[in-house]
Amino acid sequence: MLPCVIAIVGAGAAGLATAIFAVRRGLREPVVLLESAQRPGAKILVSGGSRCNVTNAVVTERDFSGSSPHLVKRVLRAFGVEPTVAFFREIGVALHEEEHGKLFPDANRSRVVLEALLGEAERLGVRLVAGERVLEIVAGETGFRVRTSRAEHLAERVVLATGGLSLPKTGSDGHGLDVARRLGHSVVPTTPALAPLVLAGSFHAPLSGVALEVELTLSRGSASRPLRRRGSLLFTHFGVSGPVVLDMSRDYLRARLEGDACVLLANLLPGRDFAGLERDLVRIAKDAPRTRVEGVLGRWLPKAVGEAIAAEAGCAGVALGQVTRESRKRLVRGTLERSLSVVDSRGYSFAEATAGGVPLAEVDTATMESRKQKGLWLVGEMLDVDGRIGGFNFQWAWSSAWVAAGGLARAV
Repeated sequence: MLPCVIAIVGAGAAGLATAIFAVRRGLREPVVLLESAQRPGAKILVSGGSRCNVTNAVVTERDFSGSSPHLVKRVLRAFGVEPTVAFFREIGVALHEEEHGKLFPDANRSRVVLEALLGEAERLGVRLVAGERVLEIVAGETGFRVRTSRAEHLAERVVLATGGLSLPKTGSDGHGLDVARRLGHSVVPTTPALAPLVLAGSFHAPLSGVALEVELTLSRGSASRPLRRRGSLLFTHFGVSGPVVLDMSRDYLRARLEGDACVLLANLLPGRDFAGLERDLVRIAKDAPRTRVEGVLGRWLPKAVGEAIAAEAGCAGVALGQVTRESRKRLVRGTLERSLSVVDSRGYSFAEATAGGVPLAEVDTATMESRKQKGLWLVGEMLDVDGRIGGFNFQWAWSSAWVAAGGLARAV
């Protein structure tokens, strides 16, 4: 039996940051990081296209879904963007801002982020035990018995930082949620979040690789008001992806989980309405009747998209002046009210985050200690908090880690 004061299960973003912050905040007792993978931080390495979108220039509770915004705000307020940027600068990772406020390392390589975190943990004396999967955690009168694939550890306090279920090849398989259940927590049913969507039909396949700005509208049976999101959509061989799709995927999949009938529409010309676009087509048909339909649509849309909509409406190669009223309406619907017939998402294997998890109300947001099991802390993605795309989920990892570290330092 190997004794330790604090055992942190999971050496991803939240686990590494919790260990580092705990020592930085005055903890003098040994901290052990237990990681099932031989090489920790795989999710950090693949994030942001292997560039690691560390955080965002502006982060508020409105950027997150799941648990109470009030509780999320309390955690974010404790360690926001400015201290995050300062921390990474201190460990040798300068950040720069890109489109939509995304903050990336100046080196544009996620490996520099992981190496900096691992280096700082080592400098502070954190003991990293890699390739040792936690199989069971049993609470006792004096602490926890942590049984792993190689040994047993007796820990006074345990931090669960195992992540959710997204990108399971990196080690996130939901086992930590099962452990949390056995230690008395409830778990909000999970779904992929920030996941590409698979569509029925064949419209999207020839357009694979084409991106454009769109507005998505999600209508669900139980909601009185549809949800709208605007951003870049990418057509793929299987359906659609891109930032606006990834953000909307969470809402669509949660609605479906709750049994709602969902309708997802795409406006390929955000800001344009049905009547206005139809008037424009009528005007052009009058002024230049010989102009082909795909040529007119190509004024506003990527050429390939205009051609696909024209073909779908039966107007390929047809002069606009010869288009019937009904065909014209099909063109407008295909442009402004395009139905996205979602079959499914691409699942956890391609999702960047997990929706669902342990409710934030079941931890003390001043310390991140469990309200269900004394001596247990929870951080990061395994909590029912998931952010939109753009560095928000990493910020949640840093913020929750900071609060947990303070709670651990005070408790010990």
